[in-house]
Amino acid sequence: MTGSTDRRVTANLSLTLDGRYSGPGGPADFGMIAPYVTTDVARNHLTRIWEEATTAVLGRVNAEGFLGFWPSVADDENADPRDRGYAKWLVDVEKVVFSTTLTEAPWERARVVNAPAADVITELKATGDGEILVNSSASVIKALLSADLVDRLYLMILPEIAGGGPRLFDDGLPASKWTLTTQETGRLGEMAMVYDRVR
Repeated sequence: MTGSTDRRVTANLSLTLDGRYSGPGGPADFGMIAPYVTTDVARNHLTRIWEEATTAVLGRVNAEGFLGFWPSVADDENADPRDRGYAKWLVDVEKVVFSTTLTEAPWERARVVNAPAADVITELKATGDGEILVNSSASVIKALLSADLVDRLYLMILPEIAGGGPRLFDDGLPASKWTLTTQETGRLGEMAMVYDRVR
């Protein structure tokens, strides 16, 4: 790709055993995810995802949720240091927020885009350095998987079956091969896994 840098596109998401990122109750149905987010494995994984990232990519719903919650953690001296590290990174990092309804970003160091995800990510890859992290925003991750633009997947696999709700890996994605580079299992049976795209 002409003009492209070596910026890696990464994406993180938590999934149940049946591949769901939220339950049958809709986008706010995280009952099957909540018990695992404060485990050591999950917190170590959280640190892993942002350490090399210099751009965060978010959908609007996630941006509103994350940026309404994490800044207070950044200032909380009693918070787990791994949570604070992530929170400070999220506040300070360049953020690109996909939205069809917002016209300007209500957060610092953020810009709103209303364009196909593949086009925006291709532009980001052509400039700057550091990883581009698609931060738990399934709609953006799905679009980038369809365009084969994801280089690394950070997945938390949770030992529960949701029985309903949206899946990350829909039928019709292009076939691809991945290699497992990191795997950590927690005491509750949660697994943090890092997969790199084989190209």
